[in-house]
Amino acid sequence: MPTLLDTLWQLQQQPDSDPAPLFDHAAPSADEGQALQFQLLDRWLNEGEELGGWKIGMTSGESRDALGVGVRPSGFVLKSRIFRSGTRLPRSALYKGGVENELCFIVGQELGNGATPRSAKSAMAGLAPGFEINQKRLPPGSAAGLRIADNLSNWGIVNGEPITDAQLTDDLSAMQVTLSELTEGRNKEIERVASEGHMDPHYESLAILAQRLADFGHSLQPGQQVITGAYGKTPFAVGCFTGDFSLGIGRAVLELTAD
Repeated sequence: MPTLLDTLWQLQQQPDSDPAPLFDHAAPSADEGQALQFQLLDRWLNEGEELGGWKIGMTSGESRDALGVGVRPSGFVLKSRIFRSGTRLPRSALYKGGVENELCFIVGQELGNGATPRSAKSAMAGLAPGFEINQKRLPPGSAAGLRIADNLSNWGIVNGEPITDAQLTDDLSAMQVTLSELTEGRNKEIERVASEGHMDPHYESLAILAQRLADFGHSLQPGQQVITGAYGKTPFAVGCFTGDFSLGIGRAVLELTAD
């Protein structure tokens, strides 16, 4: 019988694989799922991949506390799956899932054990408009520990041109994000979301992420990129999608192609 890690690895390689072997094992706890996720990362690194950054989950909207009150698990982002705004990706390569507008931070200084929102803010070199590309590899209703072990559905991220915190025109709590589909040169709005009341404070999330990583022997490192929670979201479909972030942050663009 394959181990739980083996089955998770198979799903990472071939997301249309049968997930049934996952349920031959006891569902892992949140911490056990996090440990399994880091083992999954090790397998990627052993295959020649590089670590490009991180995500912190369960920070926004209905997902907050969805895995338990105060549970904010981390996920990893592979360097080969960090793309610049304007990238074109084949829809057929992504299986099931969707894209989400997320704010992306660029780490300037190491941040780990004992991080606070203030130290997290100081450690960031910049922030950028972005997308997270989420791939649904698990059946609906999968246990929290399995969702964490499966890297919180992350497939990759897209980011635009970064700015510094000092260039913001207001506090991040005042940010508004608009997700649109670009059709014949015009934006067709899909969803508009205000940060206030929807999103955990970003620098608080970064501090929680740094501490979470430290608990498992990792830390935020210079050059890494971090996504901090979903605003607008839409299922995979052929088309060109834009995310417009207020406060002078700018726009991210992602095109999913039919080829």
